[in-house]
Amino acid sequence: MQYEIKQLGKFKYVEEGQGEPLVLLHGLFGALSNFKDLIDHFKTTHRVFIPMLPLFDLTILDTTVSGLAKYVQKFIEAKDLRDMHLMGNSLGGHVGLVYTLKHQELVKTLTLTGSSGLFENGMGETYPKRGDYDYIKKKTELTFYDPAIATKELVDEVYSITNNRLKVLKIISLAKSAIRHNLGDELQEIKVPTCLIWGKNDTITPPMVAEEFHKLLPNSELHWIDKCGHAPMMEVPSEFNMVLEKFLAKHKSQ
Repeated sequence: MQYEIKQLGKFKYVEEGQGEPLVLLHGLFGALSNFKDLIDHFKTTHRVFIPMLPLFDLTILDTTVSGLAKYVQKFIEAKDLRDMHLMGNSLGGHVGLVYTLKHQELVKTLTLTGSSGLFENGMGETYPKRGDYDYIKKKTELTFYDPAIATKELVDEVYSITNNRLKVLKIISLAKSAIRHNLGDELQEIKVPTCLIWGKNDTITPPMVAEEFHKLLPNSELHWIDKCGHAPMMEVPSEFNMVLEKFLAKHKSQ
């Protein structure tokens, strides 16, 4: 199913369903397709939002994790959201953490999957010459335990981004910002209930990263998904949705 992309001022976003707000934050190469199963599942119980993060539209100085967190803050203010469930994958998890550190009063729960913020094997430092399709295909396949998940459509999407010089500069800027913006010293300040859902075979943010998040986030629980890489909500959506559904049900408003 294709979801309608709505516009409010400068914000483009998807909004589906009714109930408590569930805000989904995508990663560096995130597309709506990454969250299709999640939207389909949770729009029956939640008001699901996906703000389109302006990865390529900010000035180079604002193309940082903090710049994206400010954008999310303004989106949440524009939609007047509170008591929300925030979920982020990869860079989106990092952005969610930075936002939550400053706005815990608005966040009911936080869910992280393959999140950066402590350590990641980035794509950003080793960009090949533009036009190397096979390299991009292999890199995209590494995101998943099952390389078949990296469909031609997905590889083409990543390839088109990496074949644009300005977009490559923005991706490198974001990747470097994510590495520099290490949250190890601040995570203990987050008291919001946090669900960590991690692929056991994630090579980008390996299992030790999940364990470190679990150790540093005082109100966290950690769930493993076997035979799964960096994007569990794409690779094993039914298992991911089951874990997230149980977690959200525990923290539902009475």
